[in-house]
Amino acid sequence: MHGSTRIRLIEPGDAAPIAVHRARDVEAFRWWEPTQPAEFFTPEGQAERIDKLLAGHRAGTVRPGVVLADDQVIGQVTVGGILPQLHLRRGSVGYWIASVAQNQGHAGRAVGLVLRVMTDELGLHRAEVSTHLENLPSQGVLRRNGFSAYGVAHSSIFLDEHWRDGLLWERILGD
Repeated sequence: MHGSTRIRLIEPGDAAPIAVHRARDVEAFRWWEPTQPAEFFTPEGQAERIDKLLAGHRAGTVRPGVVLADDQVIGQVTVGGILPQLHLRRGSVGYWIASVAQNQGHAGRAVGLVLRVMTDELGLHRAEVSTHLENLPSQGVLRRNGFSAYGVAHSSIFLDEHWRDGLLWERILGD
């Protein structure tokens, strides 16, 4: 899985490889994401999710992407909550990389690429991200891409039967 990293808009055909990664990595992601129903880990469940993401893309509220290494899907990088109005122009970045491709620089490169998409294609001014306080690898990815931490969102996500705090990150695009 070493090799070049690129991103592109998600496609219906990405459902099967995403399902394989998510099913294999369910325990690895348990600390970072809410519990999902069993169908989430199937190609059919991913196909349904991709259809919804693409509907959001057509509506201009989300830019769902996949991360590729040597043309194989190894993760996702999505801009959600897009507010394109002139006085706001911001979006929230979310990403994950499959365990078989982690620690190879793909997350950092994918975030850098999506920041260019946010600036050049979407015309956004601000990128936002939230990480768990314990997610040091993701925080390193954000720092290397010019993000700054600016606050804590207390009890912002329910994971593993507990409300967890999130660390808030921002980057002004074009800087």
